[in-house]
Amino acid sequence: MSANNKAISPNQSDHQDRPAPGWRDYLALTKPGVVMLLMVTAVAGMFLATDPPGMVPLDIFIPAFVGLSLAMMASAAINQIMDQKIDAIMKRTEKRPLVAGVISPKAAVAFAVALALASMAMLYFLVNPLTAGLTLFGFVGYAFIYTLYLKRATPQNIVIGGIAGAIPPLLGWAAVTNSLDPYAWLLVLIIFVWTPPHFWALAIHRADEYAKADVPMLPVTHGIPFTRESVLYYTILLFICSLLPYLTGMSGLIYLVSAVILSGIFLIHAVRLRFSQDPKLPMKTFGYSIVYLFVLFTALLVDHYIPLHPLQP
Repeated sequence: MSANNKAISPNQSDHQDRPAPGWRDYLALTKPGVVMLLMVTAVAGMFLATDPPGMVPLDIFIPAFVGLSLAMMASAAINQIMDQKIDAIMKRTEKRPLVAGVISPKAAVAFAVALALASMAMLYFLVNPLTAGLTLFGFVGYAFIYTLYLKRATPQNIVIGGIAGAIPPLLGWAAVTNSLDPYAWLLVLIIFVWTPPHFWALAIHRADEYAKADVPMLPVTHGIPFTRESVLYYTILLFICSLLPYLTGMSGLIYLVSAVILSGIFLIHAVRLRFSQDPKLPMKTFGYSIVYLFVLFTALLVDHYIPLHPLQP
């Protein structure tokens, strides 16, 4: 057989026939839904940092928004790069670009590195070094410490690693004030406590897949009944933490009423999840937890600009 007529292996043929990845494929690599929710909390942090309430200067808002978005996108991309084997086993993630072979690992790494470098440069030079440093901490914490170690090492992975995913409002606040305000840390606390019931509800629904992938999520190591109880306990703690912005004078009545209603509904979901065996409840709880965080931070913003306080006697 001549050199020009060499047989082509099935893998080579598949690779040659595979269409070039498009922008939608690279966008999917960045988990846009997750990034969008995190950016809502980061933007809330920016506007809540204005005192008196006002607009965030565009020369800060635009580079901060773009820089933080790029960092979160890079972190999500690295997460997918490192989780390819796990993602291939789980039905929820089996169609991700890397698993499906739409994007090569080499291209994904180059893409993630480019996003990360652009983010750090923008935040450091156009916002402030504090925001850049905090963002780097969150980036390393999620993309490497959580993904590479914690996720595979302990059923408390979500709890310990949750601090990396909880800091976006602190990043937004620091971008505007170049400081670490106690109120910003209060927002971090709320997201930190929200993360376990949010993710464990999903983990209950996907317990068999996590077991198959050998990922020690709480339902796999301690059983689903224990995880249901844990979701309930953390939701009670979240209810308490959600009241702190009002109790510390950060927010007024609009936020208080919103927090009580939203947290009360979340608690109802958690109680039902604990005592009912309805197979639909874990995903219903997971879905509501996303709505909860988005609306809670929206209420914080509305209250910031339309403050209502109890009438003084």
